[in-house]
Amino acid sequence: QVQVVESGGGLVQAGGSLRLSCAGSGRYFSSFAWAWFRQAPGKEREFVAAISWDDRITNYADSVKGRSHISRDNAKNSVYLQMSSLKLEDTGVYYCAAGDFNRMRVDARAEYWGQGTQVTVSS
Repeated sequence: QVQVVESGGGLVQAGGSLRLSCAGSGRYFSSFAWAWFRQAPGKEREFVAAISWDDRITNYADSVKGRSHISRDNAKNSVYLQMSSLKLEDTGVYYCAAGDFNRMRVDARAEYWGQGTQVTVSS
């Protein structure tokens, strides 16, 4: 069992940046790929970024590519999402998840989910 807790959300002005953090408990943290998803009001949850279990492969949604960076620190059981040049459309609840890299990237399916952290981008 893996418990997931996100933090770092808040209100940010357009053009600004933020760093989301995800803390995962459990002895198998390092064996999972990890990903970030987001859900805007009235929309379905969508994939944002993923990182493989060995930190060698990352993948980003086109909407955030070039202005986002996902990283992990297995020693701290943590995953991070750094986002810059934030846009109004980045507003939503951001979820951290653990599971299979491709299943999360392609199907938005994960084995473990956090409760989410709200990110609001204002003009």
